[in-house]
Amino acid sequence: MPHFIIDCSENIISLKSPKDIMQKVYDAAESTELFDEGDIKVRINPYKYYNVGNTTNDFIHVFANMMEGRSVIQKSKLSKKIVAELKIMFPDVPVISINIRDFEKATYCNKSMV
Repeated sequence: MPHFIIDCSENIISLKSPKDIMQKVYDAAESTELFDEGDIKVRINPYKYYNVGNTTNDFIHVFANMMEGRSVIQKSKLSKKIVAELKIMFPDVPVISINIRDFEKATYCNKSMV
């Protein structure tokens, strides 16, 4: 954990490879030192069909899901770091955004916990 899921317009992966985009998000998250080495997971979902403000302008939105316990300041710095790095990588993409959701420790489970 954490999980970073990148939703984007399909054109984004013709501008840069999915591997490079995911690595950029991975590296940005790792640079914050909020997570243990090797725990960061990143996936990408390119969309062929979408509507952004009644346009088909390119977009990138990152959904970050992580275990509760980080401060609002830490999460804000993480958000800004990821968006800043993607903005450098994609200076002409009009919409680049992120939101962070916390998992509750009490309700989270994975196979090693069962």
